[in-house]
Amino acid sequence: MAGVVESREWHLAAYAPEGVPTSDHLKLRTVTLSLDVDSIPDHHLIVQNIFISVDPYQRTLMSGLEDGLYFPQIKLNEVVSAPTIARVIRSKDSSYREGDFILNPSSGPIAEYCVIPSALHLRKVDLASELPLQEYLSSLGLPGFAAWVGIEVLGDPKPGSNVFVSAAAGGVGMFAGQLAKLKGCRVIGSTGSDEKVKLIKEEFGYDDAFNYKTETDLDAALSKYFPNGIDIYFDNVGGEMLEAVHNHVNRHARIPVCGMISQYKKIWTERQGVRNLLNMVGKEVRMEGFLMSSHLNRFGDFAKEIESYIKEGKISSKLKIYHGIESYLESLGSLFTSSNFGKVIIEVQK
Repeated sequence: MAGVVESREWHLAAYAPEGVPTSDHLKLRTVTLSLDVDSIPDHHLIVQNIFISVDPYQRTLMSGLEDGLYFPQIKLNEVVSAPTIARVIRSKDSSYREGDFILNPSSGPIAEYCVIPSALHLRKVDLASELPLQEYLSSLGLPGFAAWVGIEVLGDPKPGSNVFVSAAAGGVGMFAGQLAKLKGCRVIGSTGSDEKVKLIKEEFGYDDAFNYKTETDLDAALSKYFPNGIDIYFDNVGGEMLEAVHNHVNRHARIPVCGMISQYKKIWTERQGVRNLLNMVGKEVRMEGFLMSSHLNRFGDFAKEIESYIKEGKISSKLKIYHGIESYLESLGSLFTSSNFGKVIIEVQK
């Protein structure tokens, strides 16, 4: 491969303060990229993206509002970024060779080809492991790592603990429940359809689950599924569910807060407030938000543990694969509907 290549990439054309971004906000543009190794700076790589991760947090980068969200906003007309699996096409860094596969866990441009600095937290993918490449964006990527940090590090599960996971069929929730089960816990999940309820019970080993769209009285639902209270709540949704949980927590309960997807489409003044936080005082509850960047020193421990679980058949994952860079808009929107199962990934190149 030599000369130049036409590469399509997604740009943020306008901010979307509310709702789900549309084609009014995100534009697919074509740029010409030189493949001449002398055209890139030292310690940079030209890569061809193979898989791109699609995650709910990406929507929070497009509101244009600095209102307490945990990542800075994308600037208008900049390329949108996401975790990626890519093949090195050209290298100006002796640590990487042409043909290497790399995981860019946080900031790869959503593009067919791009130039990236090798100083990023890149990780070479070990093809000898014979694990599917997609798993490095799922069970062995940020979703699996988020579940592991929330359950293993912050949740501190004990055999017999009562664990509740919201968005339990999503990219993070499916692993949080399985990890809690492996620690000997009783695990209940909530999700948005009866089909997903069946999925997490039959494929991910949840002890039970409920559809929050039909169990509309969340307090009653939690009373039914947790007659002995909740010891660990892995929060992916926030809002009304988080408030209901605070009425059912046991003394010294832990609430790792991974995300609040129910609130991402709203400006901050319209987000659901939690009115019963006083329960945290009386029951000495620890509720803690977390970011992966603060726990990267544990990534090696996580990867070793999860890879062994995968090879032993103790953890499974479900992927929703979209095809082609043009599918980003559709795939992002799917995260905010009940149609989405498991981890959403775009296959850019076969």
